[in-house]
Amino acid sequence: QVHVVESGGGSVQAGGSLRLSCAASGRTFSIYALGWFRQAPGKEREFVAGVTWGNGDSTYADSVKGRFTLTADNRKSSIVLQMNALKPEDTAVYYCAANSAVGRGYDAWGQGTQVTVSS
Repeated sequence: QVHVVESGGGSVQAGGSLRLSCAASGRTFSIYALGWFRQAPGKEREFVAGVTWGNGDSTYADSVKGRFTLTADNRKSSIVLQMNALKPEDTAVYYCAANSAVGRGYDAWGQGTQVTVSS
C-alpha cells in the first residue's frame, strides 16, 4: 500500500508563488506515477500535473503550463509543485495522488492542502 502526504500551500496575492510538496511512503517501489489534482468549490476535481516514475515524463494541464513546474526526487519518493504567476482561478484544495502500480490509476490520495489566491 502507498501513502502520500502533502505539505505547503497557503494564501498569496495574484502573481505570487507557492510551493507544494508531496512525500510517498509504503510500497514506493511499485509506484507508476505521482501527481497533483485540485478541486475548487462547486467544481469537480481536475488533474494539474503528474510525473511517470519510470521515465520521468511530466504532463501538465493546459491551464497551468508555463506557470507550474513539477519536479521529482525518485530516491526520496517525493515530488514538488512550484506554482508561479498564480491566479485567483488557481484557488482550490490541492491533492497529491499516487498511481500505486501499473494499471491502477491514481488510487492513493492525500488529505489535501488549501491554496488561496486573492486578486
